[in-house]
Amino acid sequence: MEIFETLLGLLAACVVLALAARHLQIPLAVVLVLGGMALALIPGLPTVTLDPQLALVLFLPPLLQASAYRTDWPAFRFNLRPILFLALGAVLFTAAAVAVTAKTLVPDLPWAAAVALGAIVAPPDAVAAASVLRDFRIPKRLVVILEGESLLNDASSLVLYRFAVAATLVGEVSLAQASLSFLFAAAAGTLIGYVVGRIAMWVFARLEDTLLDILVSFLAGFAAYLAAEQVHASGVLAAVTCGLVLGQHQHAAFTARTRLEMSAVWGFVEFVLTALVFVLIGLQLRGIEERLGQYDLWHLAGLGLAVSAALIVSRFVWVFPALWLPRALSSSLRERDPMPPWSHATMLSWAGMRGVVSLAAALALPAEFPGRDLILFLAFCAILATLVLQGTTLGPLIRRLGLSEPGDEAVNPAVTPQAIDARSKATVAAMTAVTEKVDDMEPEQAAAAEDLLRELRQRAKRAARVSEDVGAGAQRLSARLDLRLTAIEAARTKLLADHRDDLEHEEMAALMTELDLEEEQIRVAMGER
Repeated sequence: MEIFETLLGLLAACVVLALAARHLQIPLAVVLVLGGMALALIPGLPTVTLDPQLALVLFLPPLLQASAYRTDWPAFRFNLRPILFLALGAVLFTAAAVAVTAKTLVPDLPWAAAVALGAIVAPPDAVAAASVLRDFRIPKRLVVILEGESLLNDASSLVLYRFAVAATLVGEVSLAQASLSFLFAAAAGTLIGYVVGRIAMWVFARLEDTLLDILVSFLAGFAAYLAAEQVHASGVLAAVTCGLVLGQHQHAAFTARTRLEMSAVWGFVEFVLTALVFVLIGLQLRGIEERLGQYDLWHLAGLGLAVSAALIVSRFVWVFPALWLPRALSSSLRERDPMPPWSHATMLSWAGMRGVVSLAAALALPAEFPGRDLILFLAFCAILATLVLQGTTLGPLIRRLGLSEPGDEAVNPAVTPQAIDARSKATVAAMTAVTEKVDDMEPEQAAAAEDLLRELRQRAKRAARVSEDVGAGAQRLSARLDLRLTAIEAARTKLLADHRDDLEHEEMAALMTELDLEEEQIRVAMGER
């Protein structure tokens, strides 16, 4: 009962902190972590212990799967080279830099333990990246690279982590063995995720039930993760691959109703899990503080500052050469993918927030691991420093570099040239399909078809007008959509005011659902969803 009450209390705190983040215009992840730390310092509150294995299994599969589900696969594939440079190269380089720093400052710490610390804090977190980036409007390619990196880097860091822990506890572990372990974990995890995703698609095709489809979509990510972990493969890559498979085939497998309701359910689950993750990170301060009572406070602060600085600086040292050197050495690459501006490299270097994976990996260290409490403290400092320092300054940096879109407003996806052209072609296809059936129809059906064709022709004319003048067309479209929202609200008010007692509950619910779906369609067209 106490656990349930604590969970409800944390969720209530998340609501308050989310409102505070919106009011202060600070990234939600930062406010949640600081709020969790504040709660940890309040005497008398129950201690919340975060089980590392449960944290990884509970939070990672659905959050990674959801991010992969929304991933733009063509853009991901086009940017695979820079993504791998960060997900593999940056992780190994950062881990080495942190390990050298820790070993230099704490000579008694074994090298393998220092490498374990580096592996723990090296990977930027998918949850943290998504939580912070959603508040800003930056070039799509940067978003694809950052989110793609955060989807893949956990696999490389966790393999390095296991290698370092094994080397510390059982002795020497060969580099060849570690390399083979990494290749197996990556290949097997990807394969398992793909197989589970395809099995889920087969199940979806036979269910034809929205609620069951949504439930299976959750089970698929957990199944892929657990199956991969069972054979010592990468559960992270399995969950990501499963999410990519579901995202690529969603329009063939799911009905319109399933996609709408699945989006709502997954959005709610993502918010709850993300909020709990960062509050729980902050709450771990109490346990860390209690276990480090024998250390000098200023010495600990100096170590935490040094490791955090090494973590941040090493990413800059890696990112700039990784983006520029391949293009400087290859003219064909330079022609295909021109040299990015320095502002892009700066943005990618600064957006390296750490999160739940780093904390869970630190907590999962065996009790007898050398320097365990110190490593846990340094990992917490790295998470705190990157989230608070980088998370709060990312917005001003984006604006300073000129990376934000004009007015910090996204371009309405409904009126881009590509969307206008696609809408026009889709309308023509709809008119052709209806026209082909007119000859075989009864007179009454043919009359209905003519009405529909007339409506489609009007839609095609509007699309042509918008295409001729995108700016003025966008304004007309926005005005018309605003008026439709006003009309829908008036209709809803009329129904509730004058017909609440005249209609059966089911009839009123059906009419309200009809208006709600129309409103949702309009808001999607306006770019609000």
